[in-house]
Amino acid sequence: MKNKITVTTLGAAALAIIIGTGPVSAAVAVAGAYTIDPDHTSVQFSVSHLGTSKLVGRFNSVAGDILLNPQGKSNIEVRIETNSVDTNHKKRDSHLRSPDFFNAKQFPLMKFVSSNVKYNQNNEPVSIAGKLTLHGKTKDITLSVKPVGAGKDPWGGYRAGYDATTTIKRSAFGMNFMQGGVGDEINITLNIEAIKK
Repeated sequence: MKNKITVTTLGAAALAIIIGTGPVSAAVAVAGAYTIDPDHTSVQFSVSHLGTSKLVGRFNSVAGDILLNPQGKSNIEVRIETNSVDTNHKKRDSHLRSPDFFNAKQFPLMKFVSSNVKYNQNNEPVSIAGKLTLHGKTKDITLSVKPVGAGKDPWGGYRAGYDATTTIKRSAFGMNFMQGGVGDEINITLNIEAIKK
């Protein structure tokens, strides 16, 4: 029994190292410049389909930079390749890349640039106002932010993570195809992990 516990414990530790699940605390992230880690960041969206269900998709290519400065000017920029849209259905994804929706050939990049970052009393960002450029149009939006954790990673670096959500209307960006069948409101969730420079 003792050997079995030892082997199991060692196996779990080895697995943690392989998949990179080192201990990261829920501490407040230190101020400074960060780069978004595309391998541990996801951008997801959901939209009503025919008023009977919710379609969920994601974008597979995301990059960006973050400057956290609770005492001064903070900057967040997120860049998303519209061609990377993925709803787990090839024909639908091809349609979403077409001029009916994202028109990925003409508008290959979706970009969010912050204008104001609000922090709570613990110096954690909780709200980010900024401009979203999508489908050739730029509109003001606000992201609600929930800090996830921050701390040293197993490779000697320092990481911080956040969940951010917002809701937009696709019609505001000129994406009007199949209104009624496909909902106008798009719920967006960003799960961001960033590495300190």
